[in-house]
Amino acid sequence: MDLATLWFGIIAFLFVGYFVLDGFDFGVGMSLPFLGGVGKNTDDVTRRQIINTIGPVWDLNETWLIVAGACLFASFPEWYASLFSGFYLALLLILLALILRGVSFEYRHQGKSERWKAGFDRMIVIGSAVPAFLWGVAFANIVQGVALDERHVYTGTLFDLLNGYALLGGLTTLLLFFTHGVTFVALKTDGQLRADARRLALRAGLATLVVAAAFLIWTVIAHFSVVVLVLAALAAVSLVLSIVSNLRGREGWAFAFGALTTLFAVVTLFAALFPNVLPSTIDPAFSLTIENASSTEYTLQIMSWTALVALPLVLLYQGWTYWVFRKRVTRTSIEGAAAHA
Repeated sequence: MDLATLWFGIIAFLFVGYFVLDGFDFGVGMSLPFLGGVGKNTDDVTRRQIINTIGPVWDLNETWLIVAGACLFASFPEWYASLFSGFYLALLLILLALILRGVSFEYRHQGKSERWKAGFDRMIVIGSAVPAFLWGVAFANIVQGVALDERHVYTGTLFDLLNGYALLGGLTTLLLFFTHGVTFVALKTDGQLRADARRLALRAGLATLVVAAAFLIWTVIAHFSVVVLVLAALAAVSLVLSIVSNLRGREGWAFAFGALTTLFAVVTLFAALFPNVLPSTIDPAFSLTIENASSTEYTLQIMSWTALVALPLVLLYQGWTYWVFRKRVTRTSIEGAAAHA
């Protein structure tokens, strides 16, 4: 395996990590209207329980996107340039949504009125749903190919990216992240909220199964290979096992299988893309591939040694963080904190 192919695999690994981890963050944020009653005069303790499940980790999860973007820029500058110029408006909307969500997490608790909190809760929902949908649209377009000319410049418009396959991809990630997040709420809370989250995860999981199956079948047909078929099948089996585990009240297993579903789904897309990194629908000769989009051998060597040292440390720190905050977020703890505020 040459270094360019190795770094294609590392980029895939980083995006898998981002979608698995920030994916359930998005799902938790989107669950607020269904479990916390955003915009209604409902129990604020429930909404705080939901938000606090990801309070210690959401910003750490987002760093995977920063690392993935930085590595993409350094290892595949041509891919980075074509992607960020062609998908500029879509990526800008994602960035603005992530900023909106981050600000809402930090400022929600600064005010005491219900109107103040409800306003920021709505922004958390929007800031979670928009990236969850647009990431699916973006990656579906990357796999399907876009209108790249001989200079590797995207010649289409934002509306060209909103095609049937891409919209189905966006709906798939939206529902998949929602289900993943609601399962996480069930895993991390207690009482009525835990029971409500389990029921919602079951209904959302069934809807996700239908939509994701359609998207994966479309992907397999359009980019058939034995590897793509096997990975898509593993994603489907993992999702079914997640639904069954949730039905049996095994939230930990349901969450683990949900993470595997996201992992296999993302790897399926990268396998369907290989050895291209951004296909051209104008002429296959204009496509960006692993070979013509990568950095120099010397650059990739330096990056490889850096990753060999840094990546294990990042993984250890991430694992330690989740271990420290592994306990459930209970109503008692929220009410106790409010009493001493």
